[in-house]
Amino acid sequence: MQTIQAHGAVIPAIGLGTWELSGRSCSRIVEQAIRLGYRHIDTAQVYENEREVGEGVRGSGIKRDEVFITTKIWTTHFAPLDLIRSVRESLARLRMDHVDLVLLHWPNPHVALHETLRGLGRVREAGLARHVGLSNFTVALIEQAMAMTPVPLVCNQIEYHPFLSQDKVLAACRHFGLAVMAYSPIARGRIKNDATLGRIAARYGKTPAQVCLRWLVQQGAAAIPRTSRIERLSENIAIEDFALSDADMAEIFALGSPAGRLTNYAFSPVWD
Repeated sequence: MQTIQAHGAVIPAIGLGTWELSGRSCSRIVEQAIRLGYRHIDTAQVYENEREVGEGVRGSGIKRDEVFITTKIWTTHFAPLDLIRSVRESLARLRMDHVDLVLLHWPNPHVALHETLRGLGRVREAGLARHVGLSNFTVALIEQAMAMTPVPLVCNQIEYHPFLSQDKVLAACRHFGLAVMAYSPIARGRIKNDATLGRIAARYGKTPAQVCLRWLVQQGAAAIPRTSRIERLSENIAIEDFALSDADMAEIFALGSPAGRLTNYAFSPVWD
């Protein structure tokens, strides 16, 4: 499987997102995904499914060190000591002694960023996570974080799909050598009715979802599509047997605009 590399991290390009997955269905999807060849599983404290994700990883029969596990710290745990404690609690739920990547799930303006980054650095130094990074950070916040961080940050996980232009954040990530990890990479299924994506997909004998994921990987981004359907798992990972042309890539880029954002909360930062 193709990988994305940044500051020593080697991240499988296609992973499984687990937002809104819960209970036995979550552990079953995770287990099946790993058996099909997925080597990257994404969870978060706020998803309340870390326990089930851990069960799925163990149930797959694949060695723990062969699977890249990401979890994300919720904003209420950004004070340094609370941050470290919350990561230990995540590991207890996962029944793992470390994860591969810990991210700050959202910016939190109510806790000084340098304090939060200090806690994140301690998480890495204590061996609780092999790598650390950001999620939902804007250009200005990326610049601040990179100036303050005591340890290397390896990625920024952001909403990114053909309908959302992210040019400014992508440029900032490239400048600082941060990997881009795309969540909602198929726009929560909205891509299936798009004529441009449908036409390109038909040309390659692929689905619009596969075209979206290929478009992301060809940019050098990782993607974590979520599915609750086992039959979709094989589809989402089967993108290495074709390549989009430059013209295809340009057509898909042209679909994007700032208005295409799907994830926007009252606590979200002011987006670029």
